[in-house]
Amino acid sequence: MSPKKATPDFILILVTLSLLAVGLIMVYSASAIWAEYKFNDSFFFAKRQLLFAGIGVIAMFFLMSIDYWTWRSWAKVILIFCFLLLIVVLIPGIGVERNGSQSWIGVGAFSIQPSEFTKLAMIAFLAKFLSENQKDITSFKRGLLPSLTLVFSAFALIMLQPDLGTGTVMLGTCIVIIYVAGARISHFVWLGMLGIAGFAGLIISAPYRMNRITSFIDPWQDPQGTGFQIIQSLYAIGPGGLFGLGLGQSRQKFFYLPEPQTDFIFAIISEELGFIGASFVILLFSLLLWRGIRIALGAPDLFGSFLAIGIISMIAIQVIINIGVVTGLMPVTGITLPFLSYGGSSLTLMLMAIGVLLNVSKHSRY
Repeated sequence: MSPKKATPDFILILVTLSLLAVGLIMVYSASAIWAEYKFNDSFFFAKRQLLFAGIGVIAMFFLMSIDYWTWRSWAKVILIFCFLLLIVVLIPGIGVERNGSQSWIGVGAFSIQPSEFTKLAMIAFLAKFLSENQKDITSFKRGLLPSLTLVFSAFALIMLQPDLGTGTVMLGTCIVIIYVAGARISHFVWLGMLGIAGFAGLIISAPYRMNRITSFIDPWQDPQGTGFQIIQSLYAIGPGGLFGLGLGQSRQKFFYLPEPQTDFIFAIISEELGFIGASFVILLFSLLLWRGIRIALGAPDLFGSFLAIGIISMIAIQVIINIGVVTGLMPVTGITLPFLSYGGSSLTLMLMAIGVLLNVSKHSRY
């Protein structure tokens, strides 16, 4: 390994903290009305988001100080532990169900979502496995099959909750890592065809998923039902115009857009801050992606490179899907917007991942 640089990537830290600050402000703005009505405390969600942000920032700086090679040593143990949690969360009486998915373990607001942490554990393990067996990655039996078997096993457990959104992000991230590791394009073509068939089967097998597809194609077929959320999201984005209605001046957060502080917070950003504000958020994510790619390209070894590309791919895929859903370009999937949406597990996981990426940046040659 190359000697450490004096400091981690400062731009990455600045961009991450900027996104976090925007998220805290917008979570309060988007949730204040709903929180006042439901909990008689307009700061209910904001205070919890601030708590999780504090925990996440502490975790980020802690992991930034730990040599990323530590993840190589513990990747297998951490992944096994996450697999166990994915099984435990399915046990009635232990797993907590929200919005039709039994995905949480804990009590009330202080609960964790094992599938979120499985994404990072899977990235670390794949980075370890592929860096140690890269010469076999062009072989379907010795390289690709073992990787995909592990990934699809985790995907299957997540789908039992069910949580197609988180499963899709994890699956997409792992495919990016495998592709970057040198897997054959021909293998991806066949796997892509099987994947499309598999996703079609998953959609057809669950009526609510099929409803999401039909509402995506034409939300006005059922404007008070399956199309309600995306219609209200577009009603928020449209009036925002160039400069927005002003911070705190959203109309859709007045019980039109359901729980706007979570998956659809980008719609409130667009409504209150307009095209300028929404573009600024996208610019911050673009800077994050740029720094992450530079760190991955400059990593001193394959493990660091695969680890960095996995982390930045996970964030990028989640951002693309979330904004695609909010703007009506993709079917509703229930995926949070990294650093901005309300949610303890997602926010903590993302900040932890950035901490690992920052440590790789200390060794990166760029």
